Amino acid sequence: MRALIVDDSGFTRRVLRGLLEAEGFECSEAANALGGLDILRRGESFDVVLVDWNMPGMSGVEMVKELRRRGFDQVRIMMVTSLCDADGILQALEAGADEYLMKPFDGDALRQKLALMGLEAA
Repeated sequence: MRALIVDDSGFTRRVLRGLLEAEGFECSEAANALGGLDILRRGESFDVVLVDWNMPGMSGVEMVKELRRRGFDQVRIMMVTSLCDADGILQALEAGADEYLMKPFDGDALRQKLALMGLEAA
């Protein structure tokens, strides 16, 4: 399985990559939403895109809306953020995210969210 990690924090990208690779995922990374969109526009396919909420230029919610607007309906999207209020969760889901992972997170929390999206460990 393949995952695209979109986060402006190099530390968060490394943590997510390590956890996902331990679950058998092949990972690609982008440091912002526009970079993530470019990777997807090139035709690379991913099973899941993990998107940070707060990024410069284009927010994660804006990226999710753009992905859905462009017809990326089959890819599962997980919003990864420290925003943990009910309104934020609802906003992400209404934008088109499939799941929501709150920072700080651990491997168990990530595995549970992946399982909820039907992405079982390798």
